[in-house]
Amino acid sequence: MGSYLIVDGYNIINSWTSLKSLANEDMEQARGKLIEILASYKAYKGIEIILVFDAQLVKGSLGNEEIINGIKVVFTREHQTADSYIEKEVYNLSRLNHVQVATSDWAEQQTILSSGGTRISARELESEVIFAKSRMRKKYIDKKRTNNGLFHQVEPGILRKLERLRKKQD
Repeated sequence: MGSYLIVDGYNIINSWTSLKSLANEDMEQARGKLIEILASYKAYKGIEIILVFDAQLVKGSLGNEEIINGIKVVFTREHQTADSYIEKEVYNLSRLNHVQVATSDWAEQQTILSSGGTRISARELESEVIFAKSRMRKKYIDKKRTNNGLFHQVEPGILRKLERLRKKQD
């Protein structure tokens, strides 16, 4: 049994202040930033992430799926909404997996719940991402401090003697 997070890409971009302002300038950059954020979150949580972007109004779009930084990124085909793609994925995956969908679309949340998935709002996901980032940073900084130079290789008795010598010089 695996764990999946399916993300309604444009819903998240339009809900997170930082991404929304970036999208107003350059939507492609906002999509790239969201992928980068979710890749870090994936590394922290150890879950599979599917990021869905609605391309229903793109004339002639055949849809596209690719793996970017470990994230499955989906652009729907013409006349296919992100919601319909997400609903189908939840139905297919939720029988054998834990599936959570990130969207603030209330109607979509209700459909997800009835299909066997769970929901997380855009705001809740943003809070989780911020928390994960702080935990990763703390873990990295703590690890860096404990593996700092020779200190982790020198016997504790010698370290105490060196510390006494250092204090005498001060």
